[in-house]
Amino acid sequence: MKYPLEKTEQEWKEQLGEERYRILRQKGTEYPHTGTYNLHYEKGTYCCGACGEPLFESNSKFDAHCGWPSFDESIPGKVKYISDVSHGMKRTEILCANCGSHLGHVFDDGPTKTGQRYCVNSLSVDFKE
Repeated sequence: MKYPLEKTEQEWKEQLGEERYRILRQKGTEYPHTGTYNLHYEKGTYCCGACGEPLFESNSKFDAHCGWPSFDESIPGKVKYISDVSHGMKRTEILCANCGSHLGHVFDDGPTKTGQRYCVNSLSVDFKE
């Protein structure tokens, strides 16, 4: 799949470091309740941790009690949705539409009016006020 921003895997490794590379480029997951942004509620924008593209606004963030940052919507056009049937489950993976980096998954069990819960790894995003 082609994305507006493309780099070699070696370039991503050098830029991101080991743990961020594992999550963003190898579709890894943080342990629940360990991420910087799980219980973070300042006003601002959550951007892709690989390329800096804005992905989620803070007003869409809520506490889903799942251990990962949760949002009920993304900024339109900024997230790509891919079917994921790994680990014996059927889920929808979410990727940065600009660089293809793994963000987490979206589920249809959200408690807000959108009915969605974007479950995102803290290491997949950076926060900007």
